[in-house]
Amino acid sequence: MRLQATCAALAALATLTMAGAASAQDVAFNAAVTSDYVFRGVSQTNEDPALQVGVDYASGGFYVGAWASNVDFGDSTDAEIDLYAGYRTEAAGFAFDFGAVGYTYVDAPSIPDAGYGYVELKAAASRAVGPATVGAAIYFSPDFFGIDERATYVEGNIAFTPADKWSVSAAVGKQMLDVTDDYATWNVGVGYAFTDNLVVDVRYHDTDVDNAPIYDGRVAATLKALF
Repeated sequence: MRLQATCAALAALATLTMAGAASAQDVAFNAAVTSDYVFRGVSQTNEDPALQVGVDYASGGFYVGAWASNVDFGDSTDAEIDLYAGYRTEAAGFAFDFGAVGYTYVDAPSIPDAGYGYVELKAAASRAVGPATVGAAIYFSPDFFGIDERATYVEGNIAFTPADKWSVSAAVGKQMLDVTDDYATWNVGVGYAFTDNLVVDVRYHDTDVDNAPIYDGRVAATLKALF
């Protein structure tokens, strides 16, 4: 149903391994292959692999970007394309990120009062605590995916590098919905940077939803190239 994350852990690893390179360029591209596109604990590809591409442009603290992946919702929908923009800044030892993400779907079915496309507003903060980076984020949509209208997602996360080129990260979150049932989700994984431009992440995802295969616990492996 939606973006990034799959890429969230990889983004954390990329930040740790490419901080100098990222600050020196305005445009960055990425491409990834994953064994299962998982977003907030839910498979977006019916437990099948996905190919994903993205581009980002940054100027000062402002950024814009686009990202795309194949999806499989069991209907005519072929792909997800996300557009996002925001502003990053630092204050009192904290890193802040404020922005918006627009989620669109190629060949999505037309269903009255149950549209697929939606927009989320985002606010996130993180801080280095010893060898770790600890963060929290909140996302809000006034008109969410499917039959849900207002939706809020909150998450806490942590990442650290136990050794050169290695990272360990985890997150726990809750998706709150106004029509369908709320659910909790969590993930933990290990990343390794083969080079400054090639990283891999192996991650376990799960939710507290029963009797729904796409919500079941799963391991997803993702290989991502940054250039």
